[in-house]
Amino acid sequence: MRNYRLELDLQLFSQEKTEKATPKKMNEARKKGQIARSADLPGSFVLLFTFLGFIMLGGFYKQHIMSLFGNLFESWLLMELNAESVITLFNNIVFELLLTLLPIFAIAMIIGIVGNIVQFGFLLTGEPLKMTFTKINPINGFKQIFSMRSLVEFLKSVLKLLIIGILVFAAISKEWERILVLASMPLQQIFSFTADLTIRLGVEIGAVLAVLAFADYLYQRYEHNKSLRMSKQDIKDEYKKTEGDPIIKGRIKEKQRRMALQRMMQEVPNADVIITNPTHFAIALKYDASRMEAPKIIAKGMDHVALRIKEIAKENGVITMENKPLARALYERAEIGDVIPPDLFQAVAEVLAYVYKLKGRAKSTS
Repeated sequence: MRNYRLELDLQLFSQEKTEKATPKKMNEARKKGQIARSADLPGSFVLLFTFLGFIMLGGFYKQHIMSLFGNLFESWLLMELNAESVITLFNNIVFELLLTLLPIFAIAMIIGIVGNIVQFGFLLTGEPLKMTFTKINPINGFKQIFSMRSLVEFLKSVLKLLIIGILVFAAISKEWERILVLASMPLQQIFSFTADLTIRLGVEIGAVLAVLAFADYLYQRYEHNKSLRMSKQDIKDEYKKTEGDPIIKGRIKEKQRRMALQRMMQEVPNADVIITNPTHFAIALKYDASRMEAPKIIAKGMDHVALRIKEIAKENGVITMENKPLARALYERAEIGDVIPPDLFQAVAEVLAYVYKLKGRAKSTS
């Protein structure tokens, strides 16, 4: 009974989503449009930079607004009314309005795009627009209404309204005496005061909302990463899908190792000499002066592989020589198919010369 409970606890633990999402899962979620994003960040940036644009382009706005209303009150009210003049009046008003609003639209569009790209980069996907039954499921909708996310959004909205109210109240309280005497001021001073107060409030509110939006983005990023968490079993399953079952991969590697060992053993009869340790290492060397610049290792192994190399060499009449330091050096410093290291040329040349002498044939080793 205890073992069953322990096994059950281990299974439950392996299903707990405690692990960070893998790059593969994060990439799949991104393709589906599941990203860490704060909808407030672009909006707050647009508000802030629009009012900053009013400050930087104040002369431009003043010129076009004065031109619009100046023409309206000075010229257009005295003009002769007919179809042609009305059309001209309408075109002029529309042109002045568009020219005045163009910088605002440009700033809003550019900052809106940049505000989104800063959060999640460039992403174009139609996955969120696809019709799914879960989106129209009333049970899921009811859960979302009373979820923790909805509560956070509600508190966030209340906080923003509270901060905006405090900023507006503080600004009006500070300028209250001037507001009371606005009626006795010239029109230009009224316009300047109102514009200055509005722009100052807009910049302050935009800056505060930008800070809140950045904090919201960090929260959304935390929630997004939390929603993508995986269990240990999920990671294992993903690894099996991408890399294959470890057991099968192990069998494939073992089969490949055996095939490579078999090919190596087939080269042993072609060796000129087998240098041994004598029991731990065995290295098969071959040298053909017409095709090779230096002797080459065609097989090597240690322990039982070394023993098998020596057995095959004996069966095929390949000479075996014991040289402990040379065998260890060749095994550690060169791989199968490599030529011997230059500093071992002399030692190997002496061995090959002795082998050729034993075979009764003289062969240059240079």
